[in-house]
Amino acid sequence: MTTAPDTSAGILIVDDMEENLVALEAVLGSLSQKVVRARSGEEALKAMLREEFAVVLIDVLMPGMNGFETAANIKGLDQTKDVPIILLTGASVDPNYAYRGYTVGAADFLIKPFDPWLLRTKVNVFLDLHRKNRQLAAQAEQLKRLLTSDDHPGGEGPPPAATTTTAAATAGADAAAPAPSASPAVSPSVSAEHPPIPPEGPRTQPPPEPPPQPAAPASDASRLAEIAGQLAEVELLLRDAKGSDKKRLADRIAELEQAVGRLMVSRGT
Repeated sequence: MTTAPDTSAGILIVDDMEENLVALEAVLGSLSQKVVRARSGEEALKAMLREEFAVVLIDVLMPGMNGFETAANIKGLDQTKDVPIILLTGASVDPNYAYRGYTVGAADFLIKPFDPWLLRTKVNVFLDLHRKNRQLAAQAEQLKRLLTSDDHPGGEGPPPAATTTTAAATAGADAAAPAPSASPAVSPSVSAEHPPIPPEGPRTQPPPEPPPQPAAPASDASRLAEIAGQLAEVELLLRDAKGSDKKRLADRIAELEQAVGRLMVSRGT
């Protein structure tokens, strides 16, 4: 299945030579992703502070701020430190360049002339990782809104006023009922040893007791705190996500969703 391009984050290419920028644009054009040019390290930093990029391609040998310094400055800013960097350099370079590139935080290192298919494949991996991280962040934000919502169902309140009024009226009616008429005279045939049973007086029925109030679950607060802590861990993982962490992040989100489901069922939602 083909994944739709993420138009919210583009690709930044940094090189001081116009022909190299044109060649990179031609290679990456088939990815249907926005490509932004920068002719120097300073211009690249300004562009990254203005908009969001999924990956950055930087030429190592540039006048002024070279590729290593540009990569180090990108990794030193909170706003751009998580953007993956691919360093590009010519064939006749110092063998230690690759090690130095990984030291400053580069995710990959390619030597010119490179295979266009290989470059597109590597860039597309970072684009796909960026899309998945955005999806995970959106799911985490949705769970956070659900957990912090004020719309929590509470226990039942006291009996309605109408019920109390009806009970009082019923009791008053019983108390105001007329007394039964006097009993008839005892027949002469009735023996004095068995006198008639006197009639009972009016009975006053006590008002019905209100139904017992269900106690609020004592463990809800601790369960909410536990799930909130798990959510905080997921947010930290999202900020430090790498390619090998995607499955672990997805499992963590699944655990949170199950926990929220069980909580909502126990609270009667």
